[in-house]
Amino acid sequence: MLNHQLDLMFAALSDGSRRTMVDRLSRGPATVKQLAEPLTMSLPAVLQHLRVLEESGLVRSEKAGRVRTCRLEPAALQQAEQWIADRRAGWTARLDRLETLLEEGES
Repeated sequence: MLNHQLDLMFAALSDGSRRTMVDRLSRGPATVKQLAEPLTMSLPAVLQHLRVLEESGLVRSEKAGRVRTCRLEPAALQQAEQWIADRRAGWTARLDRLETLLEEGES
């Protein structure tokens, strides 16, 4: 389940327009109109991108009247951060072992 959620998240973040939306939401909640302002696409296209972000778990939205407000879901980003940190720890350990082997070879 976690790998599937990470797949959805990284796929969602692979698009520049969606990263722009996530960047804006990292500063606080925003309406769909506010998210669409810097983008050069139609409102229906913005809503499709938002749907991808919501399905990935990165964003949630709520509608009050005619206004839909979106918020970033920090817990979803923490999952990605943890996955990256785990990979980094493995790479660091391997590089440390390689460094040790190379130093022993020089002796």
